[in-house]
Amino acid sequence: MVTGGSRGIGRAIVLALAGAGYQIAFSYVRDEVAAMSLRDEVQALGLECLALQCDVSSGDSIKGFFERVDEHFQRVDLLVNNAGITRDGLLATMPSRDIVEVIQTNLIGTLLCCQQVVPGMMRQRSGCIVNISSVAAQKPGKGQSNYAAAKGGVEALTRALAVELAPRNIRVNAVAPGIVNTEMSTALIGSQEQEIQSRLLIKRYAEPHEIAEAVLYIADRGLYLTGEVLPVNGGLKMP
Repeated sequence: MVTGGSRGIGRAIVLALAGAGYQIAFSYVRDEVAAMSLRDEVQALGLECLALQCDVSSGDSIKGFFERVDEHFQRVDLLVNNAGITRDGLLATMPSRDIVEVIQTNLIGTLLCCQQVVPGMMRQRSGCIVNISSVAAQKPGKGQSNYAAAKGGVEALTRALAVELAPRNIRVNAVAPGIVNTEMSTALIGSQEQEIQSRLLIKRYAEPHEIAEAVLYIADRGLYLTGEVLPVNGGLKMP
C-alpha cells in the first residue's frame, strides 16, 4: 500500500514496487486521470493494482481506504506512508489552518494509516512500514515550522513503532528525502534555489526514482533495519 501514489515520489514508489513484483494498492486525492493511468501501467505488467481515492487528513477516509484494500487483498505486507502537503510561511503570520492541515495530513494521517494496518501485520507476524519524512525534520528551512514539526513527529513515530512492533517481526523505518525534482518541491524553492544549490554536496536535486529505490531497499533487502531514518539528500543535511 502506498498513500499519495499518483504523482511525484509516490508514483515512482508504485512503479519501483511493481517492478519488483508487488501487487499494489495506492491512494490519490484529486487527480483521478493520473491515478487511473498509473493503475493501468501497473496492471499491464500482469500485476493487481487498486487506485482508490483517500484523503489522509480524514480518519473516516483512511478507514474506508483500508477496508477496501483488505477486502480485495486480505493482507498487507508493506505500507508506505508517502502522502503529504506543505504550507510554508513564517509562523508569526501563518494562518492557524495551515498549521492544523500540515500536522493533520503529514503526522496524524501517517499515525492513523499505521493504526489501520498494524493489527493485520501483528496477526500474520510479519510486515514492513516505511514512512516518508524529510530533511526538514532535522535541518528545516525558514518558514517550515509546521512542516518540520510534522516530519519530526513522523521520525519519532517511526522509532516508537519500531520498538512496539519488533516482537511481531514488523520493521518500521523512514526515508528522509532532501530536495526532489517534483512539482511540489520546485514550486516551493523559488528565490531560495541558489542558496539550496550551494548547500548540496551533490550539485543536483534528487529524482523521484532515487527516493523510490531507497524505499525498495528497505522493503526487500534491509531486513536487519528497523527504527532508522535513511537520508537521501545529496549532502544537504551536512554543515
